[in-house]
Amino acid sequence: MSDANSASPPINRTMITISIMLATIIVAIDGTIANVALPHMQGSLNASSDQITWVLTSFIVATAIATPLTGWVSDRIGTKMLFLVSIAGFTLASIFCGVAGSLTEMVVARLLQGVFGAALVPLSQSTLLDINPREKHGSAMAVWGMGVMVGPILGPTLGGWLTDTYDWRWCFFINVPIGAAALFGIWNFIPDNGVRKPTKFDIFGFAMLSLFIGSLQMLLDRGQQNDWFSSFETWIEGVLAFVSLGFFIIHTATKPAGQTFFNYRLLMNRNFTTGLLFIFIVGLVLFATRALMPSMLQGLMGYTPYYAGIITAPGGLGTMLAMMIVGRMVGKVDLRLILGVGFFLTGLTLWMMTKYTVETSQMAIIIPGVIQGFGLGLVFVPLSAATFATLSGDLRPDGTSIYSLVRNIGSSIGIATVQALLVGNTQTIHESLVANVTAQHPEMLADAHTALSLNGEITRQASMVAYIDDFWLMMIMCFLAMPLLLLIKQPKRAAKPTREEEEHIELAALE
Repeated sequence: MSDANSASPPINRTMITISIMLATIIVAIDGTIANVALPHMQGSLNASSDQITWVLTSFIVATAIATPLTGWVSDRIGTKMLFLVSIAGFTLASIFCGVAGSLTEMVVARLLQGVFGAALVPLSQSTLLDINPREKHGSAMAVWGMGVMVGPILGPTLGGWLTDTYDWRWCFFINVPIGAAALFGIWNFIPDNGVRKPTKFDIFGFAMLSLFIGSLQMLLDRGQQNDWFSSFETWIEGVLAFVSLGFFIIHTATKPAGQTFFNYRLLMNRNFTTGLLFIFIVGLVLFATRALMPSMLQGLMGYTPYYAGIITAPGGLGTMLAMMIVGRMVGKVDLRLILGVGFFLTGLTLWMMTKYTVETSQMAIIIPGVIQGFGLGLVFVPLSAATFATLSGDLRPDGTSIYSLVRNIGSSIGIATVQALLVGNTQTIHESLVANVTAQHPEMLADAHTALSLNGEITRQASMVAYIDDFWLMMIMCFLAMPLLLLIKQPKRAAKPTREEEEHIELAALE
């Protein structure tokens, strides 16, 4: 460490944490806040129901492709500069979204949002791990987890309120003051760490990985409306994803270490590899389950988007409560035990959800939601701590970007799977119920009005059974994942450093 660096002022950990979490929150919220505003955007932007979904697809695909770049760009321009560029670009792109006058302008602005915002979540995780000693990693991941989970929890509710009270454009303008505060904090409190020794950019490796991620995300996001593989578009996306992934694996495996875009030293770390497996399962099961609830509440039970958000919001309180508790437990209690309890609670609540009917009361929905949220909090924090517990600091930027990418891919696959099963099972169950009614009560079909009303109720009941089937599947997957917890290696407890050692760790991490 140089003299200049050794003379640097102490790190203000609190202000750094607040600043980077503000940046994380606006990105996390923007992934879901626009969902409820799509019908309003459709009219303003003169778009069809098929075209307006590109507002969501463009953001998801751009974020997924840009996320793996985080580590390389951080080494190239430095952590502080990457934060500043990302926040400034994301905030400016949010303004462009708010003033967009056509679908084309909106999609371009959302692409820019995804590109600039992609680095913020993994970079915030990496920075929190760097500025905190090991025994405080649990608390740091609890703070980070709360920021990441704010989006899926509060995004739809906040988006519905802003749209109903003001205008859908405020779903994007709300990012401006938050982004400005984050920019101010990072400019003032994160020291300039310069750059690490940059590696040569692997253009072919990045191109193949980007093509795979983009094709896969397009397939998953548009597959349902394209009727999956009955569509030529889906076949093209599937072939592109398969071929590009094959080329990427062969290229990475046959090139020397340090010459490929993906640093395969990461996969030699047992905890990191196991953590990737589990965060994929978390995305597959937990995030997919949460995605089912709004459509069930609105489509079958008659809730407005705003009130559906109010019903599901207490689950977020359960998550935040668990994260605050478990942050203090990490390092004192076996991580595998905490994770096991979290998965068990999640599986238990999914079993409770299999008892839902179209007449289920609000409280019967809120209670499992709170318990499930608590279970998610017990999983999210220790999993993040365990994944990076034995990973060296120089690999963290790459590691956190891959971790976020795998979580997003798991979530996309899970949501696409449950939605496909929901549609298919609804049709199958509907046909079965109609056949039974026709055979046993043919007189009910004599009157056209009665037949129409009956068909609507049969569709409603068939959809409810299909939702229950999804809950059963997620419950089984959740319980089947629990034995895999034995693969996680409990990290050794580190001795608590002195204040001088803590300051040295903080400075070294940011230099």
